[in-house]
Amino acid sequence: MGANTSQVSDLSESQSIRTLIGPDAISENEPFWNQLISFTFTSPTCSADAKLLEEAVVPLAKTLIQNNPRSGNFGALVRVFLSRTKELKISTECQDQLFIWQAHNALFLVRCLLKVFIRQMNEEELHLQFSYQERAPGTYDSICEDLLEELVCNLVHLIVEVPLLDITYNILFEAVTTLLVLLSYQLFHKEVLREGLIYSCRGVCRDLIAVPIHSEHDDVMRNLTDRCIPVTFNVISVLMISVFSESGSFPNSLSASVVVFICGGCLLTSWLCFSLLVGPRCPVLPILEILYHVEERNSHHVYMALIILLILTEDDTFNRSIHEVMLKNISWYTERVLTEISLGSLLILVVIRTIQFNMTRTRDKYLHTNCLAALANMSAQFRNLHQYAAQRIISLFALLSKKHNKVLEQATQSLRGPLGADDTTVLPDYAQDLNVIEEVIRMMLEIINSCLSNSLHHNPNLLYALLYKRELFEQFRSHPSFQDIMQNLDTVIGFFSQRLEQAGSDLSVERVQEVIKKGAAALPKERLKKFPELKFKYVEEEQPEDFFIPYVWSLVFNSGVGLYWNSQGIELLGMDSP
Repeated sequence: MGANTSQVSDLSESQSIRTLIGPDAISENEPFWNQLISFTFTSPTCSADAKLLEEAVVPLAKTLIQNNPRSGNFGALVRVFLSRTKELKISTECQDQLFIWQAHNALFLVRCLLKVFIRQMNEEELHLQFSYQERAPGTYDSICEDLLEELVCNLVHLIVEVPLLDITYNILFEAVTTLLVLLSYQLFHKEVLREGLIYSCRGVCRDLIAVPIHSEHDDVMRNLTDRCIPVTFNVISVLMISVFSESGSFPNSLSASVVVFICGGCLLTSWLCFSLLVGPRCPVLPILEILYHVEERNSHHVYMALIILLILTEDDTFNRSIHEVMLKNISWYTERVLTEISLGSLLILVVIRTIQFNMTRTRDKYLHTNCLAALANMSAQFRNLHQYAAQRIISLFALLSKKHNKVLEQATQSLRGPLGADDTTVLPDYAQDLNVIEEVIRMMLEIINSCLSNSLHHNPNLLYALLYKRELFEQFRSHPSFQDIMQNLDTVIGFFSQRLEQAGSDLSVERVQEVIKKGAAALPKERLKKFPELKFKYVEEEQPEDFFIPYVWSLVFNSGVGLYWNSQGIELLGMDSP
């Protein structure tokens, strides 16, 4: 490499690279470094290109490993990069593309070498590679500055402080990718790492919680939307790995990790709410698309999507914001043409579809619980629900009602029929099914009641759908499990039914909607019984890192976002070759 355009095939022939990996020490002040990092090279964006690059780097890195104890050139390269990061934010403000370009190239070289180092040596040996300086072979200064920790701190500072612009995209991509590489020792261990030189630096990654990726310029973000995906993916990966590896670093590790996770969740939610209003692309849509294609996704993807939704719906600001964001022509939603719909209504449609899929296919109580909890959290903030979303809420209740009647009939028949030796388990199975269905029905009634009690006048379409199918609710009026919650629904149905009767017969749809809107403003709120606010929270497991860290690394491994790992030797994901 040097002051020209470089390709993978040029690496072994580059005189600058040969000098870097050679036995002779190079002072940080020599002009050589400007020549070395003045090259044009397109960083890999897929695993295939990353594999070719790594195969070319491996023999060069092995030579450097042999010579670095004498030359200390790797540490010198790191210090050259660090010296340029000190003025990187100013360079960004001044649009100094040359300075940013050279800083990026220096970091790119560091990252490529680190990637090979980590496969060739343990953490202690890697730390020595940072410590070697020009001196007698095999010696190092034990009291020198911790260059590894300084590198990690600078990378985090760079990500936090430097805005995402067109001229900074590449260096930000390299920064987060380098952090992933440094954390990748985890891939080669079956157990979750809680100690080690690399992981002792991870406390600084808590600063990333305030980031997901920021920009001070909306127009720039619009232009960078598609390019931001790899950077955002890598930042979130580093954030998740850092947060869930946090325990064990502090005297009171549990409280520290909980604080970090809670702060991260709050800031992430705030960022998402802000992004909903001003961002160029809604960050919640990919989550909804995962749930919409539930039959094509593995359970881990679906569970993670639901966990994220549940955490987001714990925040009332989020629940209000999603009804203010209007979307047009959602291409992946194919059940019905939706020319325009609010994000809130779309979220309701997707969650209800997930519930219905689960009822007919997987019958996973976990999915039901989390889907209903998310709907319940949002219910008090339902606003101007789309006609189709309102219909689907009532349609889901109709499906549950039908299923309830079927199971009840089967249970009744099993009581009447003779019990043989093989029939003793039939009744308990029906009883359990009936209990589960009644719990779900109760939850749906509470969701509908919460909407009517808190935002009745904002949801004429839900009132219309409720009145159109009011006969569905009659059978539950006297049911002991639903009597209390049915009082409010009876009040609403009775009030509006009377208004519609007074308006005359053969009413048009428009006339019915007019009556409903006027009635919603006239219904006294004191006539509705107050119930406790529906609030559900995601309950974290005792050691969530045992699930999340392998899961996040599996996403990184399979993403192909600028990185490649040979599956041989990877133990965390069960890929170690015999």
